[in-house]
Amino acid sequence: MPTGPAPVLPRVRGPQDLRVLGPDELRRLAEEVRVHLVESVARTGGHLGPNLGVVELTIAVHRVFDSPSDTVVFDTGHQSYVHKLLTGRQDLSTLRTRGGVAGYPSRAESDHDVVENSHASTSLSWADGIARGRALTGEPGRLTVAVVGDGALTGGMAWEALNNIAAAQDRPLVIVVNDNERSYAPTIGGLAHHLSTLRATRGYERFLGWGKQALRRGGTPGRLAYDTLHGVKKGLKDIVAPQGMFEDLGLKYLGPVDGHDLEALERALAAAKDFGGPVIVHALTNKGQGYAPALADAADQFHAVGVIDPVTGAPVPAGGAPKRASWTSVFADEVLEVARERDDVVGVTAAMLIPVGLHKMAEAMPDRVVDVGIAEQHATTSAAGMAFTGLHPVVALYATFLNRAFDQVLLDVALHRAGVTFVLDRAGITGPDGPSHHGMWDMALLQHVPGLRLAAPRDGATLREELREAVAVDDAPTVVRFPKGSAPEDVPALERLGGPQAWGAPDLLARSGARRGGGGADVLVVAVGALAALGLDVGRRLDAQGVSSTVVDPRWVLPVHPALLEACAAHRLVVVVEDGLRTGGVGSRLRDELADAGVRVDVRCVGVPVAFVDHAERAQVLEELGITAQDVARDVLERVAALDGDAGAGAGPAEQVRSQG
Repeated sequence: MPTGPAPVLPRVRGPQDLRVLGPDELRRLAEEVRVHLVESVARTGGHLGPNLGVVELTIAVHRVFDSPSDTVVFDTGHQSYVHKLLTGRQDLSTLRTRGGVAGYPSRAESDHDVVENSHASTSLSWADGIARGRALTGEPGRLTVAVVGDGALTGGMAWEALNNIAAAQDRPLVIVVNDNERSYAPTIGGLAHHLSTLRATRGYERFLGWGKQALRRGGTPGRLAYDTLHGVKKGLKDIVAPQGMFEDLGLKYLGPVDGHDLEALERALAAAKDFGGPVIVHALTNKGQGYAPALADAADQFHAVGVIDPVTGAPVPAGGAPKRASWTSVFADEVLEVARERDDVVGVTAAMLIPVGLHKMAEAMPDRVVDVGIAEQHATTSAAGMAFTGLHPVVALYATFLNRAFDQVLLDVALHRAGVTFVLDRAGITGPDGPSHHGMWDMALLQHVPGLRLAAPRDGATLREELREAVAVDDAPTVVRFPKGSAPEDVPALERLGGPQAWGAPDLLARSGARRGGGGADVLVVAVGALAALGLDVGRRLDAQGVSSTVVDPRWVLPVHPALLEACAAHRLVVVVEDGLRTGGVGSRLRDELADAGVRVDVRCVGVPVAFVDHAERAQVLEELGITAQDVARDVLERVAALDGDAGAGAGPAEQVRSQG
């Protein structure tokens, strides 16, 4: 019985194996890689569309350059699955799971992985630094390659790097622009317009046609590279696209090249490699290439998917109870309603219109939603400018990306008392995307911004309520943060401490028993945001052990409300549970304010340690960090027992009051 050719992918254990493959084998390899990606990511979820679009491009890069001797840097890294397959990591069954293959480059996995940070627009700075370092350490023959998307080029940091790269004409550095006209969504702005103009030129066909003729006349690839870049009469500008802003910066430009034509890609990359200075290779690719469901998805072309049917691309429903509305969708509906009621409210996003929930508002009122590209710093200061004119911008970002704009929040928004609301999606522990995507830094960072007010909703109802409270503030920055995933069932409050009309006052969620010896309860559980259900569980566990408790949701963790300080003073022990950094977080701030107010009470802080937390499901990460009802209740019971022991030993009040993180 006749059989087809043997599979190619299993024979590729490293980039060196690519260089012995013939044209037919390379074409089959590309097909096998796409099939493997679809079948694997369909089971685990992950970034599918970006990787389908860079199959030929990644193969060509690894055939022309000698990784890891030559350094290949990916921006932002979510398109590195193909790179992983070609560098010995073909089992993607554990992708983005605890202990499994990371969803971004990981130095722990391979010497071929360099940059683990999955924030966009950083690769050119990395490449500039690596190339400079190679020159200074006497290794100028080792090349540096940065693979950067057109979407990432909308970030200001990329242009800061280009400004420096262009100044070193003798430094071997190749910038491969993966131009698919998209970041998460279609790329916007002047850069997108310029690249579109380059796409429309015929320079690539002229370059490729001339090169094929030279090869037929007996030219070698190396000679072709030399002639391409150094031809006396033709010159670079006559062979490739017309002069553009890249060449105006002093950067040599090759392209545009068909990013799915291996022969064309290799020819362009070989020419760039032999040039000896900084060169841009402009490759045109299709996000989702080779997979019909991705290409048909106009929204994001399967940028990131959950578990899907590999044939149809349809999501596979999870078992169990029906899925609740996501935090993002609750925000999307409410911000649209707010905008309909208030003409001054405008939305601002940094290339994440759908993921952060501003798409509904953009559809209904396109003139009032601004997408600035991958430029969080610009988004923040531009919002301050809009606030100066009387508007109230709502800047929606992933929490981890606000880190990049801290200086602008501090000195452009807060210093100028600008009424800007920041809505931080994916706050706290996010899960499978790993260290650079956990949104656990925001509450600790923002503690240091004078006048800033920060809300942490516990459910969909309080998200809607606190968003409206936030946009009502016109003389200071406000922040509303919530986690990834489905919003929990609404948790009703027993009462609003400080009175029903008290702005920013905490909600009383539960109270059990009375403090031994009279007075309030033994333990005050301050459950921040989405950890309200965990706080209630802690209270029930304490009550079962005969320890009375009160559970409150602070709602607005900044500023600390006087009613929360009063509640703390009425208890023997205060435990603050948060999914942000424990050091410098909400609990630390509360402890400091209690000390300033002269309230002496033991405060224990439960939160995320100052560490880079690995990828896993959110619940798994919280369990590993000890942020579970069982762990918290056990710790509290031990502390209560210690306090009882101190009291029984006759210790004075000063000895009984301890504060620890």
